[in-house]
Amino acid sequence: MELPLRFQITDEDLLKIGFAVFCGGLLGIERQYKNKTAGFRTIILITLGSALFTMVAQQAGLGVNINVITGIGFIGAGVVFKDNTGVSGLTTAAVIWVAAAIGMAAGAGNYPLALITTIVTLAVLLLFSLLEKYIDRVHHDKLFIIVFTNTDYENLHLVEATAKSHHLVAKRRQINKSGDSLQVTLVVTGHKKHINKFDEELLQMPQVRSF
Repeated sequence: MELPLRFQITDEDLLKIGFAVFCGGLLGIERQYKNKTAGFRTIILITLGSALFTMVAQQAGLGVNINVITGIGFIGAGVVFKDNTGVSGLTTAAVIWVAAAIGMAAGAGNYPLALITTIVTLAVLLLFSLLEKYIDRVHHDKLFIIVFTNTDYENLHLVEATAKSHHLVAKRRQINKSGDSLQVTLVVTGHKKHINKFDEELLQMPQVRSF
């Protein structure tokens, strides 16, 4: 069965395209300002492409093209990176996913939904980052690789007790004994100012060679 396709461009089509570009541009400016992997042009192209796929699918009588979500998943996976310190790019991947949804809403002609979602997303990215910074200050993680001048485990216990005295939680990750020295990897969690004080105390310990 042949699907009826129309190839003329209407004012409504141009409005959908323009609205998708507008919403994508708002999100893209925020990403570009923060020097993220997916910046201004990338986010616009994602919303534009999603809108076009939706428009073509609707004109062909196929409804909303859910395969757009699958394709966006591959793009989002490409901006997520894992290293020794953790995973980065998750927020950018989420923005790409939301941008595609906004583009689909614009392509379907649901302009209020696309605009409200854009505004809410910007609020999360801009305003919630302040809350996130506060949380990072009061619940900060820092990795310490401490090398002691000898192999006495009492030195490790002293360091852990010092961390506890500053209301910090020290978790052992790795302990290596090499020759006349002991190397310990600790993850210390707590308020950033308390971790700074812990740093200062480590500097004063004669049994700590480096950290």
